[in-house]
Order: sequence, then C-alpha cells, then structure tokens
Amino acid sequence: MTDDTLTSAAPELLRADMVAALKERGFIRSPAVEAAFAAVPRERFAPEAPLEAAYSVQDVVVTKRGPDGRATSSISAPWLQAEMLEAAQLTTGAKVLEVGSGGYNAALIAELVGPEGLVVSVDIDPFVVERAERFLAETGYARVRVVLGDAEHAAAGHAPEGGFDAIIVTVGVFDIPWGPLLAPAGRMVVPLRFSTISRSFTFVWDGDHFVGENPTVCGFVPVQGAGALPDQEALLADGAVRLTLEEGPALDVAALDRALAGERVELWTGVTISRGEPFDSMHLWIATVDDRFGMIWQDPERDCDLPTLAMRWYCPVLITAGSFAYLAVREPLQAQETPERRWEFGVCGYGPAAAELARTLRDHVRVWDRDWRTHPAPAFTLYPADARPPAPAVGRIFRKRHTQLVLSWR
Repeated sequence: MTDDTLTSAAPELLRADMVAALKERGFIRSPAVEAAFAAVPRERFAPEAPLEAAYSVQDVVVTKRGPDGRATSSISAPWLQAEMLEAAQLTTGAKVLEVGSGGYNAALIAELVGPEGLVVSVDIDPFVVERAERFLAETGYARVRVVLGDAEHAAAGHAPEGGFDAIIVTVGVFDIPWGPLLAPAGRMVVPLRFSTISRSFTFVWDGDHFVGENPTVCGFVPVQGAGALPDQEALLADGAVRLTLEEGPALDVAALDRALAGERVELWTGVTISRGEPFDSMHLWIATVDDRFGMIWQDPERDCDLPTLAMRWYCPVLITAGSFAYLAVREPLQAQETPERRWEFGVCGYGPAAAELARTLRDHVRVWDRDWRTHPAPAFTLYPADARPPAPAVGRIFRKRHTQLVLSWR
C-alpha cells in the first residue's frame, strides 16, 4: 500500500474508528444512527480541522469566531450529536427542524429520515448558511433546506402541516419558542440554559406542557438574534478570571476586581469526592435554592493566585454586586493514608460580603451532600409563559419570555 493510498483511506478509517468508539461508549445505540455516522464524511464539513481532530469523539470543531475570539459557530462533538440524534428517535419520512446550521448534523438527519423526509436547517449567519449549503450539495445532501433567518421567527414559515416530527436545536438557548411547531407525538431536543447552567433536554408533550427527559450536561455556542440573552459578565485581574451571572443586580466590575485583590475568606466543608465522580446535581441544587448562583472561570494560561477551582471549565459561584464566593477543592491529609485519593470541597470568598456568601455556599454543599447527593436527579417540566404550573414542593420555576421551566426535586 502506497503513502497516497494511506492518505486517501485515512478519512474512512478514522470514521470507522469514531463509529466504533461511539458504540463502545454507548452514545450510538441504534443501527440507524450507526449507519448515518458511517455514511456522512465529517471531514468534508470541517476542512479547516486536521483529520484526527475532525474525527475525535470528544472534540468540537470551531468554524467561526467573533471579534473577541469566542466561537460563534461550531460542529459539535460526535458523542453529543449521537446522543441528541438517539434522543430524537428519527424515522424514515420524518419532518425535522434543525435550529443552528453547520451542515454535518443536517446531513446525519437527512440520512436518518431518507429522501422521503424533510430537513429544514435555520441559521442567522449568512457565512454559516452559505457554508452549510455548499458542503451539503458537495456531499449529496442538497435536499436539506437551509434557511437564512432568525430562528426565533423564521422557522414558523417552514413548518409542515401537522408540525415537525422532531426539532433539534444545536445552539445554546435561553428559551424555547418552537413548541407550537412540534407535532403532538414529536420530540424536541434542546440545550436549554437556566441560571448559567446548560442541559440538553428531550421534551415531549404531556397534555398542556412538556416533560423534559434525559438532561445531559453540555455546552453550546449561544444563540444569536431575538432569542439571545447574554449573561452578565465581569472580567477580573486583566481577564484572568471571569464571573458570569444570569440574573440579579448589575455587577460592579471595579468592586469585584478590588475584592479579588483583597483578603480571602476560606472555609472547608468536610464533603469529599473522588477523581472522575460526577457532582453536577450539586449545581442544580445550588441554583434551586440561591438566585445568586453563577459561574467562575480562570484562564489556565494566566497567573492568578486562586486556590484550585472545583471545576476548570464550569465552577459554581455565588455573586453579588461587589462580592463573590466560589467552590474550591483540596486534597485532604488523610487521603495520603488510604488507597483512594479523595478531594475535599471548600469555599473561597472575596469582598465585603465574603463571609456571608462563603458560609451560605458551604451550607448549600453540605445540604446537597446530606439530602440530595444520592437521590434521583430532579424532574423538569416546561410550561407556556401564560400557564400556571404547580409549584414544586422542593424546586424552582425559571420564568422566561415564552416558557417556564419547572425544576422539582423528587
């Protein structure tokens, strides 16, 4: 076999390896989704990425960035695309709306629904639409209808009679205006953001509201246009630290910057965790009981004197106008004497309200550990904005413009 043969065969080999890995890890569970991933040449939709990156199971391919360097369009990681397509339960002939274009995911959907189906993909960015149309035509999926427009409104004009059988949203959204476009037996897979938390839900009709199934931790490029709701953001220490808050009073960036440079309040919880053990339900619990819940992120390339954040890419924090307290971790001394290494959660607070915020966050962590850590995850339901959903005994209602998301601990 010559070098030229190896080069030309590389995409097919990498694609087969990707499909095998997705099956082995449980992200691909049906023959139909397996066949779709095996058929669509992912590299053709990501020409700027090396082949290995294009076919990495875990990696996102960024296809456009804004002036600030942040991604404004991307091709999601294969594991998450497979998870969402499995959740949508697409069948031959189905009519599907995709919100957020890129081409590759639309091609996967086209494979699943076949020539008898309908695929409408809507995006607000002319660059993204032109690129998706071109790549879809070049790879044999010209039947996908790519629409330039704000999906908040533009999608309604392309809904078939009886509604879409599935709606798959591939951008992070703060609200869901597409419920009326879904057929009665349809499924809507949406990465929904609430209190800076993102979960990909599968929503299905249950009478006058939706039930949210299979909430999956995820991250997506945020929606643009009428549906956008940018978080409040404070860049501290010349950009080395970023605080994000969805609600609450306006953040005083100068005061928060001074707080970070001042004295630190440090408390430890006695609650521990092992490497790789998930604790995403803690985020949900804190967001349930405290509307000051937000996110802190530290630039790994910048030097900043902060104790270790509990999570590198999404770490819980309570934020007021001029103070904050975040979740930290340390390795307790007794871990050296046992085979299993465990880390202890702590809280670091800054600013005039540091002591109160630190105590409150510490108490939230302890309550989660005592009462909710081993319980089933909370239930989610979605109601129209003008409905009167039943108040959860333990939970919270996140009220949005089009909908109300009800989080209820069972």
